[in-house]
Amino acid sequence: MPNPISIAIVTPSFNQAPFVEETIRSVVNQQYPELQYVVIDGGSTDGSQDIIEAYSDQLHFYTSEPDRGHAHALNKGFAETDCEIMAWINSDDKYTPQALHTVARIFELFPEVEWITGFNGLWNKEGVMTTAQRNPKNIYDFLTGKYNWVQQESTFWRRSLWQKAGGYIDESQKYMVDGELWCRFFQHAELYSIDAILGGYRIHDQNRAIQNAAECHQEMLPIIDAMKRELPQNVITTAKKINALRKIRKVPILKRLGLSRMISTHHLDSNFQEIDYKNIHYANGRWQIRTLPYK
Repeated sequence: MPNPISIAIVTPSFNQAPFVEETIRSVVNQQYPELQYVVIDGGSTDGSQDIIEAYSDQLHFYTSEPDRGHAHALNKGFAETDCEIMAWINSDDKYTPQALHTVARIFELFPEVEWITGFNGLWNKEGVMTTAQRNPKNIYDFLTGKYNWVQQESTFWRRSLWQKAGGYIDESQKYMVDGELWCRFFQHAELYSIDAILGGYRIHDQNRAIQNAAECHQEMLPIIDAMKRELPQNVITTAKKINALRKIRKVPILKRLGLSRMISTHHLDSNFQEIDYKNIHYANGRWQIRTLPYK
């Protein structure tokens, strides 16, 4: 691309010396020409600062000082950027090679697309990707309790969407700062899943989300309730129909007769297709938009 779209990546970090260098390298080794990469360290005491400073000439901005936590670090980082595309990668996670080039290509090709997410990828402690799978989500998944998870490490958005959604990370959330942001995004734009592995979440002994899984789910409930209060009634009505349909499919006699599979979202109403997932896949030498059936 002669004039590549600009991308801002923020890495919040605190005492992640075993992993932070791999995270940084996964970004800077992309060699993406229009990149603003920001690292916000919370005053680490484990040697992280020395590791990060070794890459300071490749960073758009870097600071190491005490802060108010994860969300505050993200807000500080994004405030230092002005790129059209935005994302963050935590300091124990990684992008895959060519991820930023792929993201840029998608946003250049499809100006109507405001945010995207790739396959949900998982790295092990040693940095080996052990699994990746498509996991499309839309607002109806969030409204019906199937919100887990839009993988933050694989999600990118336009600054215009960020601004429409308020332009901030909610610092009142302890864990689900991404889930809260997604709920605001869903009020303005549909999420497109991309058939590509853009990044992944690293599984290791100190993962906050894994250690506090119950708390993560508890945080999501009031977040989704707050989103519901902002949505038009027809969206809420469709979500209620989806929940009712799922209950019908679980009726024992229907399951025994093999009829439950015949009852699908096609039976909701004439506008059932509006709940299908938006997907971008690569076929016949080019990226193409299609829909995938809602599950």
